[in-house]
Amino acid sequence: MPVSEIPAITEKLLAAKAAAGLTFADLEQKLGRDEVWIAAVFYRQASASPEEAATIVAALGLGSEVGAELAAYPVKGLGPIVPTDPLIYRFYEIMQVYGMPMKEVIHEKFGDGIMSAIDFTLDIEKVEDPKGDRVKVTMNGKFLPYKKW
Repeated sequence: MPVSEIPAITEKLLAAKAAAGLTFADLEQKLGRDEVWIAAVFYRQASASPEEAATIVAALGLGSEVGAELAAYPVKGLGPIVPTDPLIYRFYEIMQVYGMPMKEVIHEKFGDGIMSAIDFTLDIEKVEDPKGDRVKVTMNGKFLPYKKW
């Protein structure tokens, strides 16, 4: 899904979050789930359980029809395009520059396999720095060796 094609449900959720004066960190406290995961639910890149969806819509003052959509299975991904949003593009650029080196180092340390994007967590932290604040992104995925048969 190109960033310019944000689903209507996402726009509705983001507007309700802004109207309620909430952050994803606030919703993390209410739901007991990570703020990045909650944002993924908003963008329909993850699905909530019916109970999680009910908690989200209650916090945002939305109806149960929105909760039902949040519990539905999502279609994941941005689509087969180069992202044009500058922040998202930087991650694409990082993979273009460091993807193969990361792959080689992972293979050296773990062997032939991949990092799971299913058994996975993603944390984003603000690191204050006198030369300009920094973004710290930590990806933590289970190593999955390729099976031989």
